[in-house]
Amino acid sequence: MGLLTSLLGHLGISRGAPVDWEELEAILYQTDLGGGTIASLMTLLEEKKNSLDAKTILEAARSEIKNFLPPLPETLLPRSDGPTVIFLVGVNGTGKTTSAAKLAYYLKNQGYSSLLAAADTFRAAAIEQLSSWGERLDIEVVKSTYRADAAALCHDALSKAQRLKADFLICDTAGRLHTKSNLMEELAKIKRTVAKLDPSAPHHLLLVVDTTTGTNALEQAKEFHRAIGLTGLIVTKMDGAGRGGVLVAIAREIGVTPLFIGTGEEATDFQPFDVDSFLRRLL
Repeated sequence: MGLLTSLLGHLGISRGAPVDWEELEAILYQTDLGGGTIASLMTLLEEKKNSLDAKTILEAARSEIKNFLPPLPETLLPRSDGPTVIFLVGVNGTGKTTSAAKLAYYLKNQGYSSLLAAADTFRAAAIEQLSSWGERLDIEVVKSTYRADAAALCHDALSKAQRLKADFLICDTAGRLHTKSNLMEELAKIKRTVAKLDPSAPHHLLLVVDTTTGTNALEQAKEFHRAIGLTGLIVTKMDGAGRGGVLVAIAREIGVTPLFIGTGEEATDFQPFDVDSFLRRLL
């Protein structure tokens, strides 16, 4: 249940009660929407204040927030002229490796074939983790040794995906601080390397965002988008304490929307992003 819904129920507010605008703003700050988004939202709501009360404010707020989210792109689809190449990127600890496996399993259940590339060569544990997922889910993992060249690995993985006529190649890249320019340049190098085999690749660059990081995720998204051009988000730990409002701020400021959410540790705890369900959880 969302914060605002819970508050209205707790207070037993009936239709016709006036809106406490200061309290509303305080509640919105707890959702991680961020100051800029909240300021815009409050302005839009106050323009309608003569027609709003403490009950109708909830749907009005959800409606305005929904307008900040660009239309969701089509579900990931295979291409007719080669594998669809997906890079998963983000800072350390957001759940990229698990998300890569879950995404491959989701696509498998949609009837598509995938290869996973263990391109987080900075962590031996990440290679082992993705390999273990691959065995459990019966999905092939292309891997190399610890500290191997991630760009060369992704190149080889795409070559293999092309030979096997796989529908998707999902590359689990290393976690990197968005403030480290040399690490961000390595991502650009991986992009250039796979483009030698397919000039249109990669086709999707998905930032994996942990909702428990709050508004810090907005700065991460800005830097990754500036460096490599994001096409979407995968949101993790939606079953935890994070409210997820930062997703709205990211969509509003850089036009990148969530595509999938992770809600647990199991392979099946992963589904396409649903705007209405998200708004009910948020507010």
